[in-house]
Amino acid sequence: MMDNKVKNKIKNSIIRYQCVTKNPIYINYHDKECGIPIYDDQSIFELLILKGMQAGLSWLTILKRRENYHVAFDH
Repeated sequence: MMDNKVKNKIKNSIIRYQCVTKNPIYINYHDKECGIPIYDDQSIFELLILKGMQAGLSWLTILKRRENYHVAFDH
């Protein structure tokens, strides 16, 4: 039987995909955005642009450039 400390640790831990690195940008994206449905036009357009730019690159590379895309597309 597990004690309460172990149960709480398991309950509070976040399970991430194996491809998520220890990079804070990737962790933040995974924990707060990945898999959450989006409905507003601006967010959908942003994801479309980011996914299109990813062709052949890692998702982390695109996330690192995300702010530059915001500037280029006038947010």
